[in-house]
Amino acid sequence: MAAEFLAENNVCGQTILQIVAEGNTIICELLRLKEFIPEVFCLKTKEEQQKYGEIIMDFSYFQISDAQEARIEADEKLQALDEEIRENYLVILNRFYIVFESIHKYIKELNTFLDELNGGMFIQQSMEKVFQDEEGKQLMCEALYLYGVMLLVVDLQIPGLVRERLLVAYNRYSALKTDGDSNIDEVCKLLRSTGYNDGSTASSALSSFAAVKKTQNYPEDYFGRVPVNPVYVEMVIGRLRSDDVYNQISVYPLPEHRSTALANQAGMLYVCLFFATNMLHNQASRMREIVDKFFSDNWIVSFYMGITVNLLNAWDPFKAAKSAMLNTFDSGNLKEICSKQKRSMETLLNRTRSILKEGNLTEQKLLDNIPKVTALIRECNITVRWVMLHTGQPVIDVGSAASLKKCRQVKELIESDIDFKGIEFFELLLNTAQLEVKIREILKRLLDERQERWDSFKKEACERVQDLADAYSGEKPFGKMKKNDSLSKWFLNIGREITKLSNEDKELSVSGRNIIQLIQALEEVQDFHDLSKNMQVKQNMVETRQYLQQMFHTISIKEDDLINLQLIGDFSYAWRLIDSYTPMMQENIKKQPSLVIKLRSTFLKLASALEIPLLRLNQAESEDLIDVSKYYSNELANFVRKVVQIIPETMFTILAQIIDLQTNVIKQIPMRLEKEKLKEYAQLDERFTIAKLTYSVSTFTEGILAMKTTLVGVVALDPKQLLEDGIRKEFVKNVSDAFHTNLTFNAKA
Repeated sequence: MAAEFLAENNVCGQTILQIVAEGNTIICELLRLKEFIPEVFCLKTKEEQQKYGEIIMDFSYFQISDAQEARIEADEKLQALDEEIRENYLVILNRFYIVFESIHKYIKELNTFLDELNGGMFIQQSMEKVFQDEEGKQLMCEALYLYGVMLLVVDLQIPGLVRERLLVAYNRYSALKTDGDSNIDEVCKLLRSTGYNDGSTASSALSSFAAVKKTQNYPEDYFGRVPVNPVYVEMVIGRLRSDDVYNQISVYPLPEHRSTALANQAGMLYVCLFFATNMLHNQASRMREIVDKFFSDNWIVSFYMGITVNLLNAWDPFKAAKSAMLNTFDSGNLKEICSKQKRSMETLLNRTRSILKEGNLTEQKLLDNIPKVTALIRECNITVRWVMLHTGQPVIDVGSAASLKKCRQVKELIESDIDFKGIEFFELLLNTAQLEVKIREILKRLLDERQERWDSFKKEACERVQDLADAYSGEKPFGKMKKNDSLSKWFLNIGREITKLSNEDKELSVSGRNIIQLIQALEEVQDFHDLSKNMQVKQNMVETRQYLQQMFHTISIKEDDLINLQLIGDFSYAWRLIDSYTPMMQENIKKQPSLVIKLRSTFLKLASALEIPLLRLNQAESEDLIDVSKYYSNELANFVRKVVQIIPETMFTILAQIIDLQTNVIKQIPMRLEKEKLKEYAQLDERFTIAKLTYSVSTFTEGILAMKTTLVGVVALDPKQLLEDGIRKEFVKNVSDAFHTNLTFNAKA
């Protein structure tokens, strides 16, 4: 059914898929443009305000546009300044406007699609039918959710007044705009300042907003600027509230893991609820149901690529939502949650240390214990997720002073009750990532060799059984053993049964059951006929059972195991939070350079987050797929470079110590030296220090070079290139500092 909905000839499915793919592209462009906001449009200083205030204006310009243009025309200085702004920023202004307009186009296209769907424009499709389809339901929910994410991201990344100034400047300067371009009015209405985050600059847009006074009725008024079909909104919230939209509960079978299983869905629900704020304000029973299902043991929500929010202050203005969260923040509940997380951290740290010891994680052990290992990885990820989210600083940290204070108190309580130690948690994160990578590599190898292994084990098992049949028939007896025709025939039958076994997908369950029965039959006949007396017979029987067991394990491995591992290892919530662990990573690398190898696993784990924005783009075969992939991949690659840059930095620090010792401490040995002064010039301790420092430089380079070439998204990180670039960067920095410090010029000369 899902495949049918997304089939190329299904216009309805393809339309909503294209809309959702476009939504992910728009968000990517918004995130990219946050780095390109012209400083001058922020008007941060009084000097800038005095200089550019007449040129760079917010929407107040539209009320006095004619008079303002006349004032600029009459003043040569203002004209020159105006022309300077036009020349310098027209290209980036066009780019900002295009993405702003894309947001408006997105919601217009979504509304048009909904109208056509309700109007019967799509044959055999209606809103109800689309929501009944698995993929259709997901896409309909994502379409509304992505629009909400766009609104939140644009308000966080680009302060409201800056948006207005950019739009006004575009309106004044752009040659692309025509008189018939009426869209700009609607874009301005949608993206006018919300009064929220107006005091923030671009650089701090995703940091704390504690100083920013919360605008009344925010964000409900903002989300309501372009009306969305209320029935559609109700159905989206209904599905997100009641269904397992992405079939995650099958990956997290235990009831206590439900909130983690539905975590991504909870993030979507958090955003979509702002389109129906009556529920947040007044529908206490529904909000209680939502909290009990999604937020009974957590309150930090990650809703898109690591953008996190604390429900304690985010829902503070909403009566029903705030009331529903009271049970979660009950002191008894908090203590119980913390106690559980503390025990989990201690237990899982010991278990992961043990399993990662050399020789403990082999193919055979994995095959024998796949369910247990998967359960361990699941537990690790659940614990890492909870601890990382609830001890980290939310990306959106907004609200009243009282709610922010309560948030800080709860965070401090959590850290105290779980006895949070950053270094131990970091070790658990590294162990989890490393365990996932190792298991994934083994499973991939086993899946690739599946047919080959099956044929090999089957052949060996058949040969052993044939040898037993020949031995009891008297043709090739094992030493002095009696002929037994009945046993010979029995072993021949067993051989035929083994030959019939198939590893085709449709017969896997039958083959698995038959293998177990064959193993049991071999055990029973060995005991019944007391075949253990003959060591060769016993050996053949044991080996046959082992090969059958291997065949069973071989067909037990499925692609689903890898998919489940990928779902369990979701790390998208840490896309931003992980940056706070950079100092810890660097400090540990300084102490133990080989840690870079372990960090590689963490980088790969983080790279899995790229699948979230790219999935729909890939399905839609969007031309923006490569561009979006490159953006997120480069973001991750830059983070990796930032972390491992500590190696070149430390190398140069050590080299500076070596240079200092060689220049200022080590004495130059004269051409002729008296025997009595030999010890004085030997300076054994100092030379040992130089040797030790030189060795440490080599170990640092070994650490980064031991990291294999790592593909993060679509960017391949070559360790040699990383080291070379890092050394070059640090070398330039050192040379620049040396010039700056030592080269002085007489200004009067």
